[in-house]
Amino acid sequence: MIKPTPNPPETDPTSPYESLDSKKLHQAADRALDHYLCPPGSTPSPFSPRAMYAVTADTKNEDLLANACETLASAKTIAQEFAGLVKPSQRRTLMGIAQLIMLGELAVNRVLDNLELPR
Repeated sequence: MIKPTPNPPETDPTSPYESLDSKKLHQAADRALDHYLCPPGSTPSPFSPRAMYAVTADTKNEDLLANACETLASAKTIAQEFAGLVKPSQRRTLMGIAQLIMLGELAVNRVLDNLELPR
């Protein structure tokens, strides 16, 4: 049997940073990139965590409740869909978990409905 393509070429398993020259070359490349991508005098913007993934003191209650509602809705969907993939004894357990999640979601939705927004 004839192979349609040749074997891939042999590659050198050594690290590109093993020799001193390669380390110097890497440092020079970093300096060049810094020179062109970060001009002198410019400072990188300070890191600010996204409100969606961090619960900070200044996060509004409405945002937290809305996020909790969406998270519970997603968890309920995951539990319901996974319940269809397991045997019946485990399915009942997962459906019970999904129902508990749904009750939590309903409670959070009610709090959102009753929340008075600042004017």
